[in-house]
Amino acid sequence: MKQDNNERMKKVLVGGCFDLLHFGHIEFLKKAKEQGDYLVVALESDENVRRMKGDARPIHTQAQRKAMLTALSCVDEVISLPTMTSDAEYAKLVTDVHPGVIAVTEGDPVIGKKQQHATTIDARVAVIPKISTPSTSQLAKLLGLE
Repeated sequence: MKQDNNERMKKVLVGGCFDLLHFGHIEFLKKAKEQGDYLVVALESDENVRRMKGDARPIHTQAQRKAMLTALSCVDEVISLPTMTSDAEYAKLVTDVHPGVIAVTEGDPVIGKKQQHATTIDARVAVIPKISTPSTSQLAKLLGLE
């Protein structure tokens, strides 16, 4: 059976809010891309960002955040997530995308769940070291947006 290019490529999946795109995001995405051939970003819905980060967020809409991520040369695909409220929904996403690697930032609070998702599809988790840079939340406060 002949494989097409998409089947031979090693997909890397990352997820997040990516609200105020900053240096830490760019470095994380570049390092994630180095783990494979094709970088897929699962982009949280506006409602999920609000639930996780507070009523002042997101600063940019999901469509705007997707446009910014799509403009980056290291990002191959952005999936705009619907509002997701259960781990089963994220597990289905991982099964549907079927990455070879799930890349996470060092200290990710849900790394255990991501490891479980990776195990179910025989993928590995790549932990990308955090770099010292202000977070989106810190930048939003600094700019008076929160």
